[in-house]
Amino acid sequence: MSDDTIRIGIVGAGANTRARHIPLLQRISGVRLMAVCNRRPESTRRVAQEFGIPLTFERWEELVSSPEVDAVVIGTWPYLHCAVTVAALEAGKHVLCEARMAMNAAEAHRMLEASRAHPDLVAQVVPAPMSLRVDPTVRRLLDEGYLGELLVANVRGVTGAFVDPEAPLHWRQDIRLSGLNALTMGIWHEILMRWVGNASRVLARRRVFVPERTDPETGLRRVVCVPDHIDIIADLECGAQATYQFSSVLGLGGGSGIALYGTEGTLVFDGDNDRLLGGRRGDQELAEIPIAPEEEGRWRVEEEFIGAIRGEVPVRLTTFEDGVAYMEFTEAVARSAEQGRAIRLPLEE
Repeated sequence: MSDDTIRIGIVGAGANTRARHIPLLQRISGVRLMAVCNRRPESTRRVAQEFGIPLTFERWEELVSSPEVDAVVIGTWPYLHCAVTVAALEAGKHVLCEARMAMNAAEAHRMLEASRAHPDLVAQVVPAPMSLRVDPTVRRLLDEGYLGELLVANVRGVTGAFVDPEAPLHWRQDIRLSGLNALTMGIWHEILMRWVGNASRVLARRRVFVPERTDPETGLRRVVCVPDHIDIIADLECGAQATYQFSSVLGLGGGSGIALYGTEGTLVFDGDNDRLLGGRRGDQELAEIPIAPEEEGRWRVEEEFIGAIRGEVPVRLTTFEDGVAYMEFTEAVARSAEQGRAIRLPLEE
């Protein structure tokens, strides 16, 4: 297909889709944005007019089955990711699915099974973006033995804001739309997996501090099931121990990032400032590690998706297999918190 035009259909032109996917796809030679379908007809028309998209659909099923579409970009909330992905693959369309991959591990597995049933089609999940610039450097340092043996990993995904009991219900707090992948668990665990591998066992506690919020669409008060704060202790497959903290209530509570502690060195990714710091045995303090221009990673989701369709490059970030792994992790956290016991990975059911 390298010489053919690739026609893209958009299901759910949310903020990230409008800011990144649509304009970056439009810059690629031989790619045409052909169709769009949003939740509401008026929103669909606005997006079509803004980006010059010729076809609009009121139902996503119609877009997915359209012969005018070769590939589907899914920018909806997670509650539709599985249904649209499976339908698109069965209709012979390539799929780029926004993170979070799915509502739960079972849906993620259905998506993976559908992609494996159609190995000629590209299936990609939008990756966690925060560490892209430093990823190659971190992986090189790990390969070179900078840490020695990894002992402990600390992962934090926090806002640093004080709790706001009067804020309306956000879609991320609506379990019917967001699923079990609460707060920023999935994206931060995906980054840790890129660097040191997956977890093998998790033990978690979680809390909802504001039990009801107002639904901005209906004006009604709704029970909140998605936690405001999560603490996790995990064993990693590599033998190290990990702690995770995800929160929207830690006012002035520091920033987000990942710290790796080894027998010979320490690496710290300051996610708020996109900096990598490190130090080795004998150093007195951490120092910033410069990222060489030739080693600097970047956002290349759209070009990787199109390149994979054209048979030029494989999908690297993020595969459906990796998406399933972080969805199993987030579900294990939910099960552990609910059942009060440690949960092993991969999930047995």
